[in-house]
Amino acid sequence: MDGSKPYHHGDLRAALLDAAEAELAESGVEGFSLRKVARRAGVSHAAPAHHFGDANGLLTALAAQGFERLVAMSEAADDPRAGARTRALIYGGAYVAFAVEHTALFRLCFSSGRPDYRDPALRIAADAAFERLAGFVAELDGRPTEWNAEGLRHSYAVWAVTHGLADLLSSGKMHHLSDLPPEARDRMVADLIATSLDAGSGHGPADD
Repeated sequence: MDGSKPYHHGDLRAALLDAAEAELAESGVEGFSLRKVARRAGVSHAAPAHHFGDANGLLTALAAQGFERLVAMSEAADDPRAGARTRALIYGGAYVAFAVEHTALFRLCFSSGRPDYRDPALRIAADAAFERLAGFVAELDGRPTEWNAEGLRHSYAVWAVTHGLADLLSSGKMHHLSDLPPEARDRMVADLIATSLDAGSGHGPADD
């Protein structure tokens, strides 16, 4: 007997992803291995390889799950009755919260070379996260979303500001902002994102 826990197929995959996220948070990408994940999940050393192939395969699946969580957090915070500007700001707040609350996963999604972005599931999840923001920005601008560099110019600007805030806050580099009480910090984050929204749209708070 190897002492491994019994799982149904789908439950084992979910358990391995949970263990992988915990291992990533503790050891980082550099210390990440299938053997450590298997030990943490209480399964045989062969189980992760059976489901994901190798460590990069597991990190690819975990990154897809990270993008899905980002979208889920933004959807949970969203107010479908609000205007596009408000919904874009809500998305931005959720994006920053995802980075601060799930920093290792955020860095895996955006700063690591380990996930394979040729993987269809990861591409779909990553695209969905950006398309949600781009849709709000296009609605604010009063035009259909155009999937080319020029058409996405304003969305890229808003994303750059949002991602910069998320990265700096999650890494502790913006301590004057992160040291504020949560409500004051969130208001300032929203104000900074709003600057990029309003600069590119020609609209302002009264237009929402």
